[in-house]
Amino acid sequence: MTSSAGLSLRGPEAASRSLASPFTLGGLTFPNRVLLAPLAGIGNWFVRLQAQRYGAGLAVSEMVSSFAIHHGNERTLSELLRVHPDEGPVAIQLFGHDPGVMRSAAAVAAGAGAALIDLNMGCPVPKVMKTGAGAALLADPDTAVAVARAAREGSGLPVTVKLRASRRPGDRREGIELAHRLVEEAGVAGLTFHPRSAAVRHKGSPDYELAAQLVSELPVPVVVSGGMAGAEHIRWVFESTGCAAVMLARGALGNPWLFAEVLGERDTPPTREEILDEWRWVLDRAEEHLGADRATRYLRKFHPWYVERLGESKAAQDALQRAESLDGQRALIEALRSPVALLP
Repeated sequence: MTSSAGLSLRGPEAASRSLASPFTLGGLTFPNRVLLAPLAGIGNWFVRLQAQRYGAGLAVSEMVSSFAIHHGNERTLSELLRVHPDEGPVAIQLFGHDPGVMRSAAAVAAGAGAALIDLNMGCPVPKVMKTGAGAALLADPDTAVAVARAAREGSGLPVTVKLRASRRPGDRREGIELAHRLVEEAGVAGLTFHPRSAAVRHKGSPDYELAAQLVSELPVPVVVSGGMAGAEHIRWVFESTGCAAVMLARGALGNPWLFAEVLGERDTPPTREEILDEWRWVLDRAEEHLGADRATRYLRKFHPWYVERLGESKAAQDALQRAESLDGQRALIEALRSPVALLP
């Protein structure tokens, strides 16, 4: 089977295919096949830039409301659509259920610097689904097709869609059938497939056999996401499904070195100094993005990833969560450089 990009996903040429090799989607060529997933409330420009510094071939923004863009929400336009000049190719992920609004929002996202538009048709969060967006679109394929077509027309860019397998466990056709319609009727350039139902969210084992089936049926690149833990398992998913690329999500939180490991660019875990330096880099970029006061609050969800990676105690975690300033957080992190942490 060959993707529309001319890449052999199975057959005699499969042996030459690797995660480190380039691939093409919608006329765009990406340097490798290890991508950063959209991370709700997290995937801002510096998180994307961090992943790209360690090798990610493409980074996707956190999902952004098409309605917020369409109605000119200031925070959405200035923060969520911000693309840093040092970033490589970025996909901006939009969600919504109204084709007219999506057409308008996609045009704005293209003007903000997106290389492509990604549409979220897989979010399982009830507050998103009850608006008719996210995974709710699995039940309304006509609207899903119209939304995807509108995004392509409005942006003039390649459009991809992130899909779940179904809304409920046990249904193995809902996502597959919508995927076919999105390609055939809306002209999407590729899909990201999370082979779990929306109902289970991130629980249970993904149905990678179903992902392999979709890969074999579609004439466009299929990216697989969901449930991948560790470099060895990620490589197994890539080989066993025949997908065009893999998309890393929660496993990369506080662990950008995973991209380099999957790509074969390093085979040792980061040192303590590397982790602390990277953590400080994150604080500096957050201050650049949000200012010191907002960054202090925002980073409280980032600290647990690095504390855990360092194997530090609950006391360290508690101290960071209680710190009232960004400089206070920096001082606590610097204290962790010494053999005996200077934390209360």
